[in-house]
Amino acid sequence: MAGILDLLNTDMGKTIINGVAGQTNQSESKTNEVLVMALPVLMQAMKRNAASPQGAEGLLNALNSKHDGSILDNLGGLFEGGVNSSVLDDGGKILNHVLGNKQQHVENAIGARAGVDAGSVANILKVAAPLLMGMLGKQSKESNVNSSSGIESLLGGLLSGNSANNEQSFLESILDADGDGSVIDDVAGMVLGGSKKKGGLGGLLGGLFGK
Repeated sequence: MAGILDLLNTDMGKTIINGVAGQTNQSESKTNEVLVMALPVLMQAMKRNAASPQGAEGLLNALNSKHDGSILDNLGGLFEGGVNSSVLDDGGKILNHVLGNKQQHVENAIGARAGVDAGSVANILKVAAPLLMGMLGKQSKESNVNSSSGIESLLGGLLSGNSANNEQSFLESILDADGDGSVIDDVAGMVLGGSKKKGGLGGLLGGLFGK
């Protein structure tokens, strides 16, 4: 199975990058950079949520109904004239559900790494989140996923297909080492083999911004 980042290199992925860049007034290169860092974090957060029966059922229901992949059928229409506000609202809700109180930390860290302000990162992710859910819905249908173990396996496959070596230093920089079991720990553990750096997320972000 192709990884989620591999999908960005397809024609559909390039259309998404171009459209998100136009919607958020960012360059395609910056938009791509933000998405390459953010998508594995969002995917791992979804995988973590799907580890519980309730979380898996909720995600499956969302993929079988609202996020069935149809958003990807007319990307030209989606981006033409600006993305509909209902799609952006949906993206905000997805991010809040997936990242919770880590959302701002993740946006700040990605922005610092990509050289983009956190507000612009937030805008990019609001557009990207419904598209990511659409990709999952499409993959779910193609793989005939209908169980909690199936959705976990699908998410794991989309993550394991990625080559994340280039992002090791970034993932270390946003690692939350305070032992609270956050999604950032999960992502860093996945890529770095569980290595932990001393110092909490606040201190690391403070270092990034020179505070």
